[in-house]
Amino acid sequence: MTDTAPRFVPTCDLCDVHKADSSGAFRVLPPVFLDFGAVERFCGEVVTVKCFEDNSLVKAAVESPGEQRVLVVDGGGSLRRALLGGNLGAAAVRNGWAGIVIDGCVRDVAELEECEIGIRALASMPLPTEKRGEGQRDLPVEIQGVRVHPGDWLYADEDGIVVLEQPEKLMLARARRGR
Repeated sequence: MTDTAPRFVPTCDLCDVHKADSSGAFRVLPPVFLDFGAVERFCGEVVTVKCFEDNSLVKAAVESPGEQRVLVVDGGGSLRRALLGGNLGAAAVRNGWAGIVIDGCVRDVAELEECEIGIRALASMPLPTEKRGEGQRDLPVEIQGVRVHPGDWLYADEDGIVVLEQPEKLMLARARRGR
């Protein structure tokens, strides 16, 4: 993160500030995600991948510099194949990703629990994906009915996951409130 990057803010505080926002700039993901990584609270600028039962682009993403960003994976909500396992979780840590949110499954849960990164997914599934090289990167995705864009900011903690278009507006609001 750069010096001007927003710091972590609890999701409840974000919801308090933005509860009347109907612009679509502030979004809350449904409470269906489970915690699999060793880090419970994380935030960062969003990078997106869209893939279905093929983690080729997830692998490419976590093997590239993360720069404390959050990888958001639209796996179509599939519960049939795992899009992330222990090896890719370790790669994400090595490459400096702040977190990963997957609308799909993970595997190697014991290994992921040791990874110093935030990881959220719908469930665990031991079956791996096929490697077909299919999918798309850096486009708006739908995660459980919520639109997430590359460049948005994602905040996750014990209470949930929220997405903001412009975190600097939040920082200004906090400054005005004296927090």
